[in-house]
Amino acid sequence: MQSIDRALLCATQVLEKKAFNVRILDVRRLSSLTDFLVLATGGSDRQVQAAAESVHLGLKHDHATRPLGIEGMNEGRWVLIDYGDVMVHVFQEPVRQFYDFDGLWRDAPEVPLPRELAVINRAER
Repeated sequence: MQSIDRALLCATQVLEKKAFNVRILDVRRLSSLTDFLVLATGGSDRQVQAAAESVHLGLKHDHATRPLGIEGMNEGRWVLIDYGDVMVHVFQEPVRQFYDFDGLWRDAPEVPLPRELAVINRAER
């Protein structure tokens, strides 16, 4: 599976759990750590955990893909799922604003979501 396909699957999974402000950033030219960042926001610790769990289980069961690591699942304020080529960050809104990954990676091109996902992403805001 190509990195962009994995990133799109991750975005799909978080949107299925009603995460919002979902963005995929292409950081290949800016970072040697990963190819794509998927950023998403949940409205509560339970929603952050549910969105992150959806990514983890969806890729594990449907695509036989396991993450290299998962951090923050117990607290549910900021969960990082690391697939190596794709890193998924699901934040609560105040945490996302504080760490400002959107600003930190502002030079990274944003990958447009497919139309059906973009409509869901706008509806959840």
